[in-house]
Amino acid sequence: MGSMSQNSPSLKQTPNIQQFECPQCGLYSPLADELLALREQVITDPLTGLFNVRHFRAALDTELERTLRSGVPTALMMIDLDHFKRVNDQWGHEVGNNVLKMTARLIRQATRQLDIQCRYGGEEFVVILPSTNLLLASQVAERLREFIAQAEIDVNGETLKVTTSIGLSVRLSHERGSADRLIKEADDCLYQAKSSGRNKVFFRSVEEKEDGTVNVDEKEALLGMFSDYTDD
Repeated sequence: MGSMSQNSPSLKQTPNIQQFECPQCGLYSPLADELLALREQVITDPLTGLFNVRHFRAALDTELERTLRSGVPTALMMIDLDHFKRVNDQWGHEVGNNVLKMTARLIRQATRQLDIQCRYGGEEFVVILPSTNLLLASQVAERLREFIAQAEIDVNGETLKVTTSIGLSVRLSHERGSADRLIKEADDCLYQAKSSGRNKVFFRSVEEKEDGTVNVDEKEALLGMFSDYTDD
């Protein structure tokens, strides 16, 4: 067989807009980037850039299966902006959208990259916290509540501030139940946070059983998982 001329272009030397390397498999594949971009659009909320409800439900099922296999708990944080209708009524929907985008940014800042941040609908958000017990989840939720309470938006020289209420639930390895049940538990806690005055984090204590007990060494190891949080 004749050898290829040094001047003969290879596929890798002459990619075009229809033919380029697939980020998933490392091979050149037609329209790979476009397909990945389309998939990203399907699972992303266009306003906030967080994941949407469709991805949230699939991801929650996956994490709950992981809890059953690994024995490591999964926490769920449900977040709702307080009196958000007043923001839209007083300041307009454009300002309301800016508040939602600000909230999304603060959610990202208060959580880890491995956490799954989603817009649940309207002014409500949810975050799945893999490998996280109730103690750590409550610390993250309180951190986020403070971030939002301290944030300010300038509207034509006036300062707009908002608060949020947060409900928490956790699934331990020995517990059974659907994803819907865990969501309802978090939603019930969110309702309690709002009915008890808003701008609060509410959760129900979990009775520690043998496989759910966290000793001092385990607690320090778990806290180390959150060392990548920043105060920015």
